[in-house]
Amino acid sequence: MSARPAPNLPVPAAQWATTAAAYAVPVCFVLAPMALFLATSVFSVDHGDIVYRPTLANYVRFFTDPLFPTIFWRTCLLCLAVAVLCVLLAYPVAYFLTTLRGRRRYVLLVLLLVPLLMSYVIKIYAVRSILGGNGMLNRALMALGLIDQPSMLFVFNLNAVLLTLTVLLIPFAVLPIFLSLERIPQALRHASADLGASGAQTFWRITVPLSLPGAASAASFVFVLAIGDFLTPQMVGGQSGFTFGRIVYSQFGTAYNWPFGAALSVILAVTVIAAIALGGRFGRQGRR
Repeated sequence: MSARPAPNLPVPAAQWATTAAAYAVPVCFVLAPMALFLATSVFSVDHGDIVYRPTLANYVRFFTDPLFPTIFWRTCLLCLAVAVLCVLLAYPVAYFLTTLRGRRRYVLLVLLLVPLLMSYVIKIYAVRSILGGNGMLNRALMALGLIDQPSMLFVFNLNAVLLTLTVLLIPFAVLPIFLSLERIPQALRHASADLGASGAQTFWRITVPLSLPGAASAASFVFVLAIGDFLTPQMVGGQSGFTFGRIVYSQFGTAYNWPFGAALSVILAVTVIAAIALGGRFGRQGRR
């Protein structure tokens, strides 16, 4: 039995339906949850029950308790370091990709992006097995004679969180930098060479300035992903690797203080929006 074809909608009705769907998706899945978090953040908890009386006590608690701002700024600095490391490591890789010709460029790009298809938890376990006390890093250092016993420098602390986030988020930095480098017209490089500039001068005066928007986008993208991650610090951070994401997670899970967790989430969302806006502004300045 053949399916009956759907009746053709009039053009204005189809346009209205498409427009409504385009607005409904961000409203339902982005704005509505954020509004719900904002509303929940002004409530409080009394003996495990949410008190639906508006108050700013959660925000006052965040700014007056020295613990939370300290961990918040420490997390921001950590994620900023992750963003800088990812950009510095991803830039040579993206530049090398643009020097390839034909299908090899995109085949290698796909291979670099394959880790994005893997389970996030499995990737964290893989990195932890490398950095652990009996991991590959310690065994290699001991085999080279650089250390006598396994070092715990990269295990269950902020160093482990920094390295793990950097390894996991590098593919997210490669792609925007690669796209930015690929858009640079070859005619500009050829003109620079015709005017007598060396390869290094062309790179620093043509390629780097024109690729800054991609680097800024990569940095803001990595920063946003890192600051919202609570799973990596949970698995490799230990007690000394406590981050702001773990505090938010603990408020919703262990403490069951959803209003305070919502207030922390709102502060985190404001930080993420500011990072995206800053990256976008820096990118626009780079195009001028």
